[in-house]
Parts: sequence; C-alpha cells; structure tokens
Amino acid sequence: MESKKRLIIGMTGATGAIYGVRILQVLADFSDWETHLVISTAGLVNLKYELDRGKTMLYQLADVTHGINDIASAIASGSFKTEGMIIAPCSMKTLAAVAHGFGDNLISRSADVVLKERRRLVIIPRETPLNLAHIRNMATVTEMGAIVFPPMPAFYNKSDSIMTMVDEGVGRILDFFDIKTEGLYQPWEGL
Repeated sequence: MESKKRLIIGMTGATGAIYGVRILQVLADFSDWETHLVISTAGLVNLKYELDRGKTMLYQLADVTHGINDIASAIASGSFKTEGMIIAPCSMKTLAAVAHGFGDNLISRSADVVLKERRRLVIIPRETPLNLAHIRNMATVTEMGAIVFPPMPAFYNKSDSIMTMVDEGVGRILDFFDIKTEGLYQPWEGL
C-alpha cells in the first residue's frame, strides 16, 4: 500500500483565513494527500471574525491537527517526511520568525524544519502596505528557498466573485506541489 503524501498547513492571525480554509477543503478531495493543520490563537480569532467559523469546523477539514505550542509534534522534526508546508495566511510576525529561525511555536518551527530539509515552503503573506522590514523578511525567506506568494488576484480571467479569485490563488498555490486542481483556475494561454 502506497503511503499518502503529507502537507503541513499553517494558519496565522493575518487577514485571509479563507485561503487556509479553502486549501483544506480542496485537499480533502485528494485521497493521496494527508493534511497536517496547525493554527495560531490569533488565527482562530480571525477565523471566527472573518468567516464566522470555529475550531471544530476547521479541524474537521484536516486529516491531523496539531496544537500551536506542541513543539514535540511529529511535524517539528525533519525525520517526519512531508512534501512541505503552506502558511496561509501568514502574518508579518510569523514571516519574521521564519526569516530569522525563531521557532517559538509549531508554525515557525515546522517552517524552519521544511527549510532545513530543503522541502517546499509557500508563504501567503497578508499585509499592506509593506514596510522595509516586511520586504527584507520576504527577501530573506526567498533566499532560504521559500516561495512568497501574496494573494493578489489575477484579473485576466475576469473573475466576478471573491470565491473565484480565492480559488484562482489556491489553484496556483497547490500547483507548486504538483496538485492538479481542475477548474479552480485558468492558466494564462496568451491572447
């Protein structure tokens, strides 16, 4: 029996909880993938505020959940094989922690593990406007091998709803892990 591919999903208190939720919803349809969710306390507050949803609903979307302070968790070790990690949304605090190797909770520790093991880390930062510290931290994680993917919608597909724009971003994010999501977005094919 083939083992499932594992993907860590981190969610922080930045605005954009819909991205983390939608990624988990989409991945639930892929039986060959196992999702490992960790969400910060501020992420839970934001989930309730933005989507009027709680921890129970979110945890039902993931295959495995981990506490934010559970540094002894499997995903805190490089010997636990994963395909990588997505932090969606990623606060500037978490970005700074990742950029400077400050593994003070399970999200930043897991990201550190992903980077040191040379696995794929995709960071979905949510802040605007950006100050110089934010830009430098984005450059630092990029130099470390992470992919910084601000959730900026494309307008060439003439999206007519927020969910269409979210799906377009989610499809592109999952494409970094070779997860083909038919219908979530239309790649640009030229004019």
